[in-house]
Amino acid sequence: MSVSGSRSEEAVKEFPPLLVKDIPASLDPQKPEVLFRILDNLIAVIKDSSGVIINTFEELEHSDLASLREVLSVPFFPIGPSHKFCVTSPSSSSQAEDRNCISWLDKQLPKSVIYVSFGSLAATSEAEMLEIALGLADSEQPFLWVVRSGSVCDPGWLEKSPSRFLKALEGRGKIVKWAPQKEVLAHPAVGAFWTHSGWNSTLESISEGVPMLCMPRFADQGVNARYVSDVWRIGVHLNGGLERENIARAIKRMLAEREGEEIRERALVLKEKASVSVRQGGPSYQAVDALVSHILSFK
Repeated sequence: MSVSGSRSEEAVKEFPPLLVKDIPASLDPQKPEVLFRILDNLIAVIKDSSGVIINTFEELEHSDLASLREVLSVPFFPIGPSHKFCVTSPSSSSQAEDRNCISWLDKQLPKSVIYVSFGSLAATSEAEMLEIALGLADSEQPFLWVVRSGSVCDPGWLEKSPSRFLKALEGRGKIVKWAPQKEVLAHPAVGAFWTHSGWNSTLESISEGVPMLCMPRFADQGVNARYVSDVWRIGVHLNGGLERENIARAIKRMLAEREGEEIRERALVLKEKASVSVRQGGPSYQAVDALVSHILSFK
């Protein structure tokens, strides 16, 4: 997502810690009244509801949840990470998962791999693919890259890729059309996740203690990424644009420098809190019980 003009880096004083560029692209930052109208409508719907189910957990967003409960005066049920309640939770995509990537990960060193996946919707231009490919090559780190069918404007991009990327791919990389993401993120070889910052991916990464390199595209992704980098401090933004030098520098920062270790330590703390939340007696477990009781009370 991009916001034109010099205001993109300005803070949105009504919604800290957001910047103007974090606001969904469909909303014009020059016309905040549009955003306020949407929020007013949303608040009206919530106040008229019997309760709100949220895929988050209390320890992750305690202050925000407390504010919502105080202002809106309806029950909130933070039952997340919801995928942790499912023994085999289905993929959010219709793409077939390539499980060969797991055996490839088995051969990599612990915390050495950058996992790259931009979700099931966004498309990538030929120029962007080139910068990503060369950034991965220049990072000198092992990489697992999900390139979804139909996500690339030029289907022949790989054959046209520079030789140094193809050499890196042969030596320390793997490309798949789709991956079993939750299993990948739980693998000990994965050290960081380059993500579009969709909420499901964000919560799955938090649940496994994997630091994130954020590249939001649209919708709520800018907001999610800002919380990852500035509030929870378990990841960084890909600053400076989608250019090979920035990509390589950011990956090294995450996987080969002290800053990455500090980010990982904070991510592991949140992983434990997420795990505790869904155990029997944990906050999310209790929220599910409370939700069931709340629904049954309407009989």
